[in-house]
Amino acid sequence: MEYGYIRVCACTPALSLSDPASNAKELVSCVAKAHELGASVAVFPEMSITGYTCGDLFGQQRLRALAEDALVTLVDQTRRFPVLFAVGLPLMVGSKLFNCAAVVCMGNILGFVPKRNLPNFGEFYERRHFSSGPLGGTVTFKGQSYPFGTDQIFVCKSIPNLRVALEICEDLFVPAPPSSKHAVYGATVILNLSASDELVTKADYRRNLLRVQSARSICAYVYADAGFGESTTDMVFAGHNLIAENGLILGESPLFSEEIIYRDIDLDLLVQDRIRQSTFPARTIEFPESDYRITEFDIPQPFFEFQRTISRYPFVPPDETELSTRCETILSIQAAGLARRMAHTGMRDAVIGLSGGLDSTLAFLVTVRAFKMLSLPAEGIHAITMPGFGTTDRTLANAIRLARDSGADLREIDIRASVSQHFSDIGHDPNDQGVTYENAQARERTQILMDIANSVGGLVIGTGDLSEIAIGWSTYNGDHMSMYAVNSSVPKTLIRSLIRYLIIDAGPEEAALLTDILDTPPSPELLPHDNNRITQVTEDIIGPYELHDFFLYYLVRYGFSPRKIVFMAQHAFTGVYERAVIIRWMKVFLKRFFSQQFKRSCMPDGPKIGSVCLSPRADWRMPSDAAVNAWLTDLDGAD
Repeated sequence: MEYGYIRVCACTPALSLSDPASNAKELVSCVAKAHELGASVAVFPEMSITGYTCGDLFGQQRLRALAEDALVTLVDQTRRFPVLFAVGLPLMVGSKLFNCAAVVCMGNILGFVPKRNLPNFGEFYERRHFSSGPLGGTVTFKGQSYPFGTDQIFVCKSIPNLRVALEICEDLFVPAPPSSKHAVYGATVILNLSASDELVTKADYRRNLLRVQSARSICAYVYADAGFGESTTDMVFAGHNLIAENGLILGESPLFSEEIIYRDIDLDLLVQDRIRQSTFPARTIEFPESDYRITEFDIPQPFFEFQRTISRYPFVPPDETELSTRCETILSIQAAGLARRMAHTGMRDAVIGLSGGLDSTLAFLVTVRAFKMLSLPAEGIHAITMPGFGTTDRTLANAIRLARDSGADLREIDIRASVSQHFSDIGHDPNDQGVTYENAQARERTQILMDIANSVGGLVIGTGDLSEIAIGWSTYNGDHMSMYAVNSSVPKTLIRSLIRYLIIDAGPEEAALLTDILDTPPSPELLPHDNNRITQVTEDIIGPYELHDFFLYYLVRYGFSPRKIVFMAQHAFTGVYERAVIIRWMKVFLKRFFSQQFKRSCMPDGPKIGSVCLSPRADWRMPSDAAVNAWLTDLDGAD
């Protein structure tokens, strides 16, 4: 599979307690199934060769000998499957018994990893049988020496970003899990062989633990839990398998099931995020001072039908409850930022241009919130609507209604005469409706806002959003400029969600107004309309905002190549856009993103609300004369 994806699986096989030979057959079948599913990495539960609940039978030489024989059988009968997998067994090393994981790949044992943290409380009594695993060492198994210890990372030659490390059950539940150190030393995929008994609320705890550990370690975490077949004398095991990636649960099995779950993880995403986060420790497996042992293995590049879920709207959470919480947080951040700026400057007035479109509507409603936070009268909000050559009755009426319904000071200033005079002053033919015709209107509106702000001692509120800033869809020193830009890190797709959120608690009339604004196609309304029909639809000119926001997120947040982003977009927008259409708009996005950096280099202040922000003072420092060629050539032949 291209683009850094790898398929992993967590398996809970049917277990025959204390019967290693039968378990080996089942494990071989599961490895074969994992291969059929296209997985390159698989993990099985703790003590999967014998069962975890053998108790004092672990002290029986016969059980241990059969477990070792079963491992030999398992290694031999899986050599034709290009899958790295980990299975659990009791292993004698010297005079001590260890709870171990054997790491196997294509007929070879790569190493043995012992459990380090042994629970000895409540229903657990592992110290009765096992010793805590050492950091490093070797073990002789069937006459051959193998790495033994917790200081191991298994690195794939042909997939360099596939770097696997292990921990066993309780190792995850302690204050300093071994996986944290594994990640620091370069491991991107953590396998956990577990036998976690099921209790009320424990599934939630387990799920949250995996999510947090995968986030703090910026890794993929694959967790296989013991299930049916374990003893029910004092405990019940539910086979709760989980796969997490960088803070997200990608998949989990239902409780009390025997399932192989699999997911496609993005190794590039993990590596890119570690590069981006400067607080992620710099020590890696390549450094000579590393005290980790590296064992190399190799498997063919996997081929599988891509099944990863990729949201069309990476800025918008798919869960409605989470979305509502996020919308409220964003609105609060925006309003708090503006309130702080007004308090600092001592201003009690704000000036905002209302067009009847999405962006100015959100900025206006955020301003209303900020005034309420400061206990300032709504009359201090000066809403200026400035109809020009392309303004339709619909947008003008909506702007007027929005301002009046909120109790703001409304002023309607028709700019057509002043712009016509300006055309005459500079010798521009008004029949030439090119860039001068359009930008003169945008700059006239900005001049009006700035001058009114001076006259009332107020602050001009910017309305431009993150999507427009990314592609430079603004007039330099026109709508590009303000005194505080409350929407500057809110993309267009998220603005739509914010307006929908505000509709929920709005009264009938306000809801109808916001719905109509939401349904109005984005337009600068700078070219003459056709009988009150908008003739200048933004997305017809520059492309769909939902695609541009998708491109923006993965280019800036993760630094992915254009070719990979196109692949992801093609998967996310299946049935919506053909590949050729996606590539067409990706090229438009890249050209505009690079060529319009000069506008971002001097953009106004505004609050950051998410992980993608283009402020030149905080998140995005890019030369205005950077060439786009390397990014465009990545798409050569992609059609």
